[in-house]
Amino acid sequence: MPLHIRNAPTKLMKELDYGKDYKYAHDYTDAYVPQEYLPEEIKGQTFYNPEGRVRKDNQRADKYWRQRKSKAEDE
Repeated sequence: MPLHIRNAPTKLMKELDYGKDYKYAHDYTDAYVPQEYLPEEIKGQTFYNPEGRVRKDNQRADKYWRQRKSKAEDE
């Protein structure tokens, strides 16, 4: 698990940079912030491949998030 998304309830964990640079999505426009949540070893892997209506819904959502991401990167 990447350090920036680890909880840091203790002094030691804070000293080890747990939670450092975490971006809370709800603090950003449209509750979106580009941030990686997966470890490098599995980044980019597909874990679920939907079909039918779910696939269409996901495609629509992907289009929305790509637009949001592009907008956020331009700012």
